[in-house]
Amino acid sequence: MCEVAPEEQESEITDVEASGPENGVMLVVRHRQVHPPLSVVLATVLYLAEFVVAGVLCSNYHKSDDVVWLGFTITFMLVPAVLIQLTLTFIHRDLGRDRPCVLFLHLLLLGPLIRCVEALLLYFKAGKKEEPYVTISRKIHLKKGTKLPIECEIGQTERNLATHRNAFKRTAVIQAFLGSTPQLTLQLYATIQEKYVLPIRLALMIITLISITYGALVCSVLAIQIRYDDYKVRVRPVAYLCMIIWRGLEIASRVTALVLFSTALPEWVILVGMLNLLFFFFLPWVEFWARKGSLTKDVEKDFSKLGTIIVLCMVTLLYACINIFCWSAVQLDLTHRELIERRQHWVRLALYYCGRFIENFVLITLWYFFKSDFYEYVCAPLLVVQLLVCYSMAVLFMLVFYQFCHPCRRLFKYNVHDCLRCICCCKGREGEEGRRGTMPPSYSTTATMVLAQEEPLELLDPPNSHPYDLNSHPGEQETAILG
Repeated sequence: MCEVAPEEQESEITDVEASGPENGVMLVVRHRQVHPPLSVVLATVLYLAEFVVAGVLCSNYHKSDDVVWLGFTITFMLVPAVLIQLTLTFIHRDLGRDRPCVLFLHLLLLGPLIRCVEALLLYFKAGKKEEPYVTISRKIHLKKGTKLPIECEIGQTERNLATHRNAFKRTAVIQAFLGSTPQLTLQLYATIQEKYVLPIRLALMIITLISITYGALVCSVLAIQIRYDDYKVRVRPVAYLCMIIWRGLEIASRVTALVLFSTALPEWVILVGMLNLLFFFFLPWVEFWARKGSLTKDVEKDFSKLGTIIVLCMVTLLYACINIFCWSAVQLDLTHRELIERRQHWVRLALYYCGRFIENFVLITLWYFFKSDFYEYVCAPLLVVQLLVCYSMAVLFMLVFYQFCHPCRRLFKYNVHDCLRCICCCKGREGEEGRRGTMPPSYSTTATMVLAQEEPLELLDPPNSHPYDLNSHPGEQETAILG
């Protein structure tokens, strides 16, 4: 699985060699600059900040005898923390190693801290001695529509740093959608019910919103890297900015809509949440049963069939929690060894955002008609319009990202402007043929031509589309390190 942190996307190249033109051009990179593990530091800081601030808020709830808020806050603080410790221990395989100090810190819920220290030590020691063993990694670099194969030597230090980065990406997603999202929803609901804002509660809400946005950003980048695993993906700062605005507006408007609805109809919000959770939880399993596939055996070789099913259930639970609040950007395939489907489902993307917009509109409308007297000094129609505009702006920035900022947009067979052009042409033809008295073409056919589950030509037929075949060269390909 190709996972690369944002700071890894652009690397300096030294000791470059190029093969002759008779067999195509191969760029050989002898040494790469090792980048600092900024993603590891950021995930650790967010984890510690949210944990500490939530602990202080729990102390305030205990002093004021707010038992309900105290219980839920502790739950949303401890559950993701425990899952993060288990995830880090599982990825680094510490149970079979003699590391009692590290395991003790995991018991104290300080596992991310010691892992961050280990990653920083690896980074500062990198380059001080020559690597005895290296791994060859081959990627295709896209530059102005041309493809240039790149072959890199990756040392043991860079491999270990990549393991830390990949582990913390998983923990960031777990923290964001199993801890931060319910925590943000709870604290915003408590603020509205108590009709005042605690400074420590406001600080926790800000931290959780940042954590959720970062987790959604990781999901988006991860989806790109998995789908285009053979390519060197370079995400530019403008693309990151566009994704941050897209994800931030999407999550903020979604959480606000749920909280406002819960203040008006608290009994029904549980039904809405459970229906969303059950739908997205069972969706991958229904697709698995429809395909009549077999469970992947590459999750962990030492797992029994029951253990594999438990792990897959936890993965689908995380997938469902992500989709309750925002688009997950990936689709699960329980038969694939990476558990991720590589195909880009444009139809599913369109259906998700259309359905979510309608759901938010219904929730906000119901709140408008059943709201309490607390909102008598709030311009309710303006608030409804603002929330709908925020979600529409999120969709707009998503379209801008796919049209102008996606790092592999040149590989798309269809893009946003093709869809808009097709819709406009379809409407024009309907008007002309309607005046002529002829039957107009089916709109569903035209839309399917654009929003079908198409794959880039390079992924559908690599031997015919690539000017250079990487598989023709011997050597082990390591695709989990280089981005």
